Amino acid sequence: MVVIFPNQESYLRLVTTYLMEYAEDWSVSRAYIHPKAIQTLLLSTA
Repeated sequence: MVVIFPNQESYLRLVTTYLMEYAEDWSVSRAYIHPKAIQTLLLSTA
């Protein structure tokens, strides 16, 4: 059996770091919905 991580804490650090980076990238990336489409939708429901 090959062990990649020396212990569970190192695995958790790696996964946590990856998820933090992923969340940061997602929060600053482009929106999938164009702002004008949102504005049109809001105006039509008002």
